[in-house]
Amino acid sequence: MKEQTFIRNNIQKWERAETVVEQAAEQSPDVLAKAYVDVTGDLSYAQTHYPDSQMTVYLNGLAAALHNAIYSNKREPARRFITYWTREMPLVLYDARKLLLISLLIFIGSALVGALSQMADPSYCRLIMGDVYMDMTEANIAAGKPMNVYGSMPQMMMFNSITLNNIGVALRIFGMGLFTSIASGLMLFYNGIMIGCFDAFFAQHGMLGVSLSTTMLHGTLELSAIVIAGAAGLALGNGWLFPGTYTRLTSFRRGALRGLKIVISTVPLFVVAGFIESFITRMSNLTLSQRLLIIIPSAAFVLFYYVAWPMWVHRRQTRQQTDKH
Repeated sequence: MKEQTFIRNNIQKWERAETVVEQAAEQSPDVLAKAYVDVTGDLSYAQTHYPDSQMTVYLNGLAAALHNAIYSNKREPARRFITYWTREMPLVLYDARKLLLISLLIFIGSALVGALSQMADPSYCRLIMGDVYMDMTEANIAAGKPMNVYGSMPQMMMFNSITLNNIGVALRIFGMGLFTSIASGLMLFYNGIMIGCFDAFFAQHGMLGVSLSTTMLHGTLELSAIVIAGAAGLALGNGWLFPGTYTRLTSFRRGALRGLKIVISTVPLFVVAGFIESFITRMSNLTLSQRLLIIIPSAAFVLFYYVAWPMWVHRRQTRQQTDKH
């Protein structure tokens, strides 16, 4: 059977299964079980005949969602919280792995644009960052305290302000997906330009090492979270921009749910990054080794949770489902 024929013959059944997942709390165990059996049967067929298809990836995610819905009522709340972050979220991230890569490439590309623009025009940073901020930064450099901006506010006040602001930025990037994924991509692009011109500015003053070793204390988690929020916005925008075989409304709902889950995963990152920025980054007497003790584990965690762990969870689930058949 051709793949398109298989999809056409079963798409309505899969859409009903999605409705069952969304209304799992109101469904009887028999309804959940029937939907799960139907979807896993189709998944087994798809894995055999269309192993590299995106449709197979979709059915795998739908089967996982039904499996979680069936057993969710049997778990205690604490257990449910743990499995959400260790199983459900990684599967969402695995499904969005291409969007995460695209978001990262947009951010890196925009940072390079910002850096090259600043190197070509030393006043470029003022256009992006504003005169007030740049005047303060130049004054700090002249006083021999280039990173003094991080010590200009009481710690708890700074923590609350920065954390809420960064979460707000992530939500705005995600929300821009309502105006297509292009809008989210543009907002992500602007944030990358800011970072690029900021680092280029310090490079022009011979302080790139000082800048990076200081800002990446919190920036490793913070910038990673911005990139992840960009992927959430792309998921939302693509949901209604590229409906595929779904109705536009159904596709939009799927994209919105997936994007929301992705952007929620950034909240802990922003909280930890806000704490580091408010209480640790201001410590100008830290040695490079001490800074790396924070930067390297932060980078390792992001790579583990957003890249390695989703791949492992996906492979484990696929293996378990294959064993059942």
